[in-house]
Amino acid sequence: MSRRSSRLDCVKKSDITVELVERLIADQFPRWTDRLVRRVEHDGWDNTSFRLGEEFVVRLPSADGYIPQVAKEHDWLPVLASQLPLPIPAPVARAVPSTLFPRPWSVYRWLPGHSAALGAINDLEQFATDLGAFLRALQSIDATGGPAAGPQSHWRGGDLSSYDEDTRKAVADLAGLVDPDAVRAAWERAASTVWKREPVWVHGDVAASNLLVTDGRLTSVIDFGCSAIGDPACDLVIAWTLFAGDSRRAFRDRMMLDDATWERARGWALWKALLTYRDGVRNATQGEAERRFGWRTDAASLVVELTSPSETR
Repeated sequence: MSRRSSRLDCVKKSDITVELVERLIADQFPRWTDRLVRRVEHDGWDNTSFRLGEEFVVRLPSADGYIPQVAKEHDWLPVLASQLPLPIPAPVARAVPSTLFPRPWSVYRWLPGHSAALGAINDLEQFATDLGAFLRALQSIDATGGPAAGPQSHWRGGDLSSYDEDTRKAVADLAGLVDPDAVRAAWERAASTVWKREPVWVHGDVAASNLLVTDGRLTSVIDFGCSAIGDPACDLVIAWTLFAGDSRRAFRDRMMLDDATWERARGWALWKALLTYRDGVRNATQGEAERRFGWRTDAASLVVELTSPSETR
């Protein structure tokens, strides 16, 4: 391993502090040193984020595996923004690695609103319709030259089978807590289908925590770090994690995708629910991740729902 690689690996999320960001701003963007740096209220995992005054947000990769997202967002977010019905993050400045912090990082314009995981949604069915319209618009954008699904997107937009080993291990780790036959049957149904059309743009992490609301309505979509071109099934997981009943039907109707894509979407949701359940059991933190993601229910209940023959799709 090179000296640079080992240095990257040793910088942990907990090392990224307000004091470090203040030094980074002074080093690379001294024109902004008069602006207050403070942590965002609800931070993500791939990046560690800080408010910079009232106008900007600073995002720093939390680990070296997230570095490719920086260039991708700077290259593609301006292209996507002009063709979408809602605001998305706008890059303002791109910093280079330095002795203070050995990864590139970014400054974006701050988007107002509250996470849908925490803010009140006035009409969940209308919210589902609005989100569906946004994703349909995203999928309609010319994908020529876009970033193919792969490690840079954590396989979002790629083949569901990329997570086969993870899923089966999670089932084994949850022995006695889930019905292994029902889980495997649901997973194998999902993994038996593939996207046979041209690749389309996917957001890659359509979670309530990445959807901002103002006055109860969806007003912007953030965090395109896992975006790619490929299979849109991964963007449909929210049909189970947030929507149910009429809102799920409204979302499905607006997306206008085939049954096989929805089957893979259920597989993506099952993978996420299994890993969240397993990690919650291991760390005695059941329910914490679900609240952060903005899920409507706990991971254990979601696994049961996703593997039930009577589950409403």
